[in-house]
Amino acid sequence: MYPISVKGVVETPDGIVLLQNERNEWELPGGRIEDGETPQECLAREIMEELGVAVQVGPLLDSYVFEVIPGKRVFIVTYGCTSNGTFDPVISEEHTSFGVFAPDSLPHPLPAGYRASIDNWTSLRLGA
Repeated sequence: MYPISVKGVVETPDGIVLLQNERNEWELPGGRIEDGETPQECLAREIMEELGVAVQVGPLLDSYVFEVIPGKRVFIVTYGCTSNGTFDPVISEEHTSFGVFAPDSLPHPLPAGYRASIDNWTSLRLGA
């Protein structure tokens, strides 16, 4: 059995929000579901904790098993999200930095699954 991590493709007027972790990798914001939470509630809470911003959680984008480090796999579920109001993030201690990137200018290293979720969200938003 794999742990589950719910992640959000957070869209702001300036692009997609990514966080940099302690391994110097870029990732989507999100985390683990707590008892009694829906995946959407979890994601809204995690984004508030990690960035200090409120989001509207939208459609399910993807799900897959991801090998975080050799031998450690996590079941990832991604949702599209939009920021509610002003986007003025305050990063938590869980990450080293954040960035906002155009979907066609994403940084490296960013796992392929996150890139696919961003592509799915961009396609949905553009009606493609």
